[in-house]
Amino acid sequence: MPIAHRPSAQALQLTALASALAASLAALPSATRAQPTAESAERITIVGSRRAQPATSAIDTTVPVDVYSLGKAAESGGQFDLAQTLQYLSPSFNSTRQTGADGADLIDSAALRGLGSDQTLVLVNGKRRHTVALVNLFGARNRGSTGTDMNAIPLLAIDNVQVLRDGAAAQYGSDAIAGVINIQLKKRAGCEAVAGVGQYSAGDGKNGLLSAYCGLKLGGGVLGITGEWQDRGRSNRAEAGNPRIIGDTQVRNETLYLNGELPLAAGTVLYGTAGLQNRRASSAAFARGGVGSGDIPSRNSAAMYPDGFVPFINGDIEDRTLIAGVRTTLGGWAFDLSHTHGSNAMQYDISRTLNASIANLDLINGGAGISPSSFDAGGFRFRQATTNLDASRYFEGWFGGSNLAFGAELRREHYSIRAGEPGSYVDADGVGFGGNAGSQGFPGFQPADVTSKSRRSHALYAELESTPTAALTTQVALRHERYSDFGSTTNGKLAGSLKLSPAVLLRGAASTGFRAPSLQQVFFSSTFTDFISGVPLDVVLAPNGGAIANAAGIPKLKQEKSKNFTLGATFKPDSAWAVTADVYRIAIDDRIVLSGRFDEGNYPALGATLQALGVGQAQFFVNSVDTTTTGLDLTVSHKGKLAGGQLNSYLAFNHSKTRVGAVHAPVALAGFEDVLLSERERLFIEQGAPSRKATLGFEYATGAWTTDLKIVHFGPQTLGTFSGTAAGVPNARYKAKTSADLSVSVALAKNIRLTVGGNNIFNVKPTKQDPNETDNGFIYDSVQFGLNGASYFGRLHVTF
Repeated sequence: MPIAHRPSAQALQLTALASALAASLAALPSATRAQPTAESAERITIVGSRRAQPATSAIDTTVPVDVYSLGKAAESGGQFDLAQTLQYLSPSFNSTRQTGADGADLIDSAALRGLGSDQTLVLVNGKRRHTVALVNLFGARNRGSTGTDMNAIPLLAIDNVQVLRDGAAAQYGSDAIAGVINIQLKKRAGCEAVAGVGQYSAGDGKNGLLSAYCGLKLGGGVLGITGEWQDRGRSNRAEAGNPRIIGDTQVRNETLYLNGELPLAAGTVLYGTAGLQNRRASSAAFARGGVGSGDIPSRNSAAMYPDGFVPFINGDIEDRTLIAGVRTTLGGWAFDLSHTHGSNAMQYDISRTLNASIANLDLINGGAGISPSSFDAGGFRFRQATTNLDASRYFEGWFGGSNLAFGAELRREHYSIRAGEPGSYVDADGVGFGGNAGSQGFPGFQPADVTSKSRRSHALYAELESTPTAALTTQVALRHERYSDFGSTTNGKLAGSLKLSPAVLLRGAASTGFRAPSLQQVFFSSTFTDFISGVPLDVVLAPNGGAIANAAGIPKLKQEKSKNFTLGATFKPDSAWAVTADVYRIAIDDRIVLSGRFDEGNYPALGATLQALGVGQAQFFVNSVDTTTTGLDLTVSHKGKLAGGQLNSYLAFNHSKTRVGAVHAPVALAGFEDVLLSERERLFIEQGAPSRKATLGFEYATGAWTTDLKIVHFGPQTLGTFSGTAAGVPNARYKAKTSADLSVSVALAKNIRLTVGGNNIFNVKPTKQDPNETDNGFIYDSVQFGLNGASYFGRLHVTF
């Protein structure tokens, strides 16, 4: 049955379950009824707890939670998308635009605490958001990982972003190892619009933004509608004489989001969210040489590109989300029944390219040596459907007052790969002769790569949050999940906070967690043909459970397992100052990594097995690494008066260190751990993000004027080189760097505000490296804050 038909069946099952639960739970005598509606309207649910509570700051939570109101960022911020906005707000958050990394150039990955992008769970309005279809295979960040496209949601649609800096798999399920990001969308009356422009100081990378939000009152509820158009131009930092294009991907986004709720009766609310984004993105691949280079006829044709060329990897990305649910109270219990459907699809077409083998065959047959210059290279799609039933109730008599919550979740996921047109992958003139196969820049997916796979999971979870005394809060959570493809897992969490005084709070948490292998990691396949030792053989990224992986002795992928410990304190001596400090340790066992390439040269016995299958080189996803991440999060904020104006200051700091411990090679690969995980790949895991990051911000407002200064510090990184230390080439060391953002905003009228400013105003760039040894083949790699330098912007914000 198609996935689109599943939700209704699941919803009906859970509706029946809700009715049965309501009838039985309403009979419990010792509970108090839910708070009156008027009071409940003043209460919110902060990620990390299922208890509705008065809106609080991170000072009062049992685990560290940062709440970022995005109103100011949407109105006057220097960043035009969510990922870059959080990059310069949250020290625990990392998102660096890639260049020269194929599909990773088209979708910015994001992560917390230096871990992988698929180890951070993203929620929208408290509901699990789908990940992208892309697996990051290249680039300095998140290799071998999937993630969530933060930039598919327009800034103007967002009310706040809550960043839970603690393991929460026992509460929210898979992926919540590093933490949880909850994106809370607006649903308030009123209209506003933003127009923004910007570009780099080098004169390129022009940005244009038009965004509008309008909250309409409908039947006692509100429907918020956000539309956004964004056009980001290409930038190029290649030095004179370098034919490459190195910089930002060209992107055009068209986005529409609806979010609202409608009261149906006393205590019953119907709510929903719908979002869609169409993105057209174009990234420049590595350059191919012209006449006189070694690229003719292998990678170019003199008749088509005599001076060489740069292929463009273009992606049409469609992102869709739909949330529908109903909240109600019955017998003192609060119920929430919801269904969430999300999908992400990327289709590749490669332009300004050629298939060199087709061009060479044309030349052999008496033609000029011509090939088509664009190809449909295929693509992939990921869909996720999740149905949740949550129930909660506050009991005054339990342990001084307790909130009991429990629920169930059903989820179905589907992943598929579509082959490209034959010209995108064929070797027309014969393997190992003349021109290389496939479209230059990005060879298309072959029929052997095509897949269409699904899996199901279901979960039961419970949470009890108690206040035995006015000073003590405790939290216990338990979650059991079963997956159709690898089995079940049970995880728990204990957390608590103790107020030593009105100003000082101690807090701590211990939890176990897990991350299920994504369908993308299990079933992604990529094949191209190479001439190895005089024999035409396939080079394959082999899917788990397939003939090649089984022949190599690669076991079935299973869940990553984690243990997370957090200990911290908060200090709020008065209304002006607030301080939080939390230390953490995250131990992950059986972490999934993408192996190096195995062949006859580095593993003769396995190489012979592969060649018997027609495979020259193969790499696999495998559970093979244990890592430990330790760190410190610190925040300090102050609100005060200065020269008749308001001065708000804050410092946010994160220091994180990840180390690879044991490398567990499958029995068939024992003794070849250096191929399974090379030094270069180990450093990508350990130092893919800066070891520390800090933001020091000052906002000064007086009259109609507001000035905002942010100083952002990125710690050092060390990454591997292509040659490696074994060849005498030292690792690439990136020194700590500090940038500054400055903006000035003025109210032109009661409802109109103009902002102008600059980002990285001192034009700071990463440490220069040998371009022959970097991941993107350039003197500046895509690390820290990127390689583009200073930029300037202007925004006009209007309310009406």
